[in-house]
Amino acid sequence: MTDTSLAAPPLWQRILHPLLRLIILGSGLFLFMMWAEARLQQFHDRPLIGILVQMGLGLLVIAIYFGWGRFIERREVSELSTPGMAREWGMGLLVGVVLYSACAVTLMLLGIYKVEGFNTAAFLLPAVAMAIKSGVFEELIFRGVLHRSVEAIFGSWAGIVASSLAFGLIHLLNPGAEIKSAIYISVEAGLLLSAAYLVTRRLWICIGFHMGWNYAQSAIYSGAVSGTVADPGLLKATIEGPDFLTGGSFGMEESIFALIYCTTAGVVLVIIAIRRGHILPPMWNR
Repeated sequence: MTDTSLAAPPLWQRILHPLLRLIILGSGLFLFMMWAEARLQQFHDRPLIGILVQMGLGLLVIAIYFGWGRFIERREVSELSTPGMAREWGMGLLVGVVLYSACAVTLMLLGIYKVEGFNTAAFLLPAVAMAIKSGVFEELIFRGVLHRSVEAIFGSWAGIVASSLAFGLIHLLNPGAEIKSAIYISVEAGLLLSAAYLVTRRLWICIGFHMGWNYAQSAIYSGAVSGTVADPGLLKATIEGPDFLTGGSFGMEESIFALIYCTTAGVVLVIIAIRRGHILPPMWNR
């Protein structure tokens, strides 16, 4: 399959567009994401308002991304095409929840994660805004801008490596993060999310994956999300066990089980993408 967004008239355009996308659009969206994060904190105690704010900001950042591709790069923004959008997003959401649940259930079977009761359904609400912000903004930046820009010049494998490393390293800004955290996230989440994009060459499934994992982590299982959000969710639980199994204060992303399950899922998706012919060679070999 050939991505229509990577169709190749003049060489200068094939190089210039990805570079401008990376430098101008990427930095602009990153600053916007930081502002959205501040709004997340601002409305932390008013979850309904927070959800509406993040929905509005999410739609706005999608419109900015789409407008850049359509009017600056003058291309079809196929990675945000709407046919099949709900199905792909829903599939990603489901798999994200299932992957996190697999890690949590494994800890339950080992006697490490112990459920002591349940909070009310209202505890499911606050994490929605966080899931929207992280899923939409981070996937547009790391898969939509970074992965695609590197891929356009150096090919899909370079796109996976660059976006995965950057995605892991950005988490060093989070409380309690360390080099091991960044490595785990680069491998387990970076590979999984880039591979998900390559399977469909659209961003909806990646957004669903990201939202599903983060939402289940916080809203259902009351876990810390990459060292940041640690609000109580639906389950009242105690987690007692070695950090390499539980992820410690950073959260499940630093657990060996997340590394195994998510990396395995990522490898499976890469194989599917290869079989579908969705892996692009470097620009000079096209």
